[in-house]
Amino acid sequence: MDATARSHPQPTDPLFSVRMSDPGEIAAALPQLLGFRPRESVVLVGLSAPDGGRLGLTVRADIPPPEHAAALARTLARSIGTDRPRGVVVVVVSDEEGVGSSRDLPHRQLVWEMVQALAGVPVAVPEVLLVRRGRWWSYDCADRCCDPGTGTMLPGVSALEAAAVVTGTVVAADRAELVERIAPARGPDADAMAASCARSAVACAENLVMAGAEETAEASWTAITAALARCRPGLSGVLLTDDEVARILCGLRDVGVRDRALELALGPDAPAAEVLWTECTRRAPAPLAAAPATLLAVSAWLRGDGAMANVALDRALDGEPDYVLAGLLAQGLARCLSPAELRSIIGTALDPGARDRRDDRSAG
Repeated sequence: MDATARSHPQPTDPLFSVRMSDPGEIAAALPQLLGFRPRESVVLVGLSAPDGGRLGLTVRADIPPPEHAAALARTLARSIGTDRPRGVVVVVVSDEEGVGSSRDLPHRQLVWEMVQALAGVPVAVPEVLLVRRGRWWSYDCADRCCDPGTGTMLPGVSALEAAAVVTGTVVAADRAELVERIAPARGPDADAMAASCARSAVACAENLVMAGAEETAEASWTAITAALARCRPGLSGVLLTDDEVARILCGLRDVGVRDRALELALGPDAPAAEVLWTECTRRAPAPLAAAPATLLAVSAWLRGDGAMANVALDRALDGEPDYVLAGLLAQGLARCLSPAELRSIIGTALDPGARDRRDDRSAG
């Protein structure tokens, strides 16, 4: 089997093509494909391109209880099917030992359900692998190299891992680490941030009455661009005060300002914008986290980090369940909308000319 993975940690970076000709290389590349190191997981890696020789969509779920294996398999098969793959590699990541004979690998029932579900898509399954403790096995291999006590060592450094290092991609130890990166502040820090947000809300309301909506929105944008300039790569850390973050959070409550900020993910300041939205999401009180967390989700999604995009959308909807943009994006991510498709949708939605043309057609 021969497949190519593409790593694009930032929208402005060139795409890295990495050749992988061995199932073990795909198994070793799972952390880079997912954005974190999976544990007790089932992962589907799509093979796209006309010859099936390019890695496409990757989807993952926790290994379910046996009674839920069939339902999960159908859900994952539908998800991976949205990318129209030519083939799918099924990988089980588990430290669990097999049961029964000495040649038995664990989770065979889950593997069977997955293969059956993928047959219904329909899509071929060229490899079904187990990854455990730095080794990999093939469920279809009858040779002694795939005995449960043997296996094959994973490559020391996968080709995709090397490309990720070159491009600065950071792989989390697990999904919990991604959640913790943007977990809300606690204790005195949270109290101080809440007080700053309360002061900023009063100031914004007074400015709205005195100066009007347009001037208030422009002041919000000025606060965002000033902070953005300090988040660009190469600068030594983000040192935004609570009052600066609070002003940005209040400004993003204006949908027009938020949509203007959304456009940052499409341009050269996309990396700086992701740093800014991460900082604002981490420090925001729950009701104010929805906007920056949604913007963070877009930034992560556009550079191919579906794991962080999911985590950020969860944070947005936890704080404000009815936040419309986060809900729409969550639906798109569940349908496996590609980064390229999302980029096109955002570009069209933010294009004033396109809006004018739609208005003209509606008027006609």
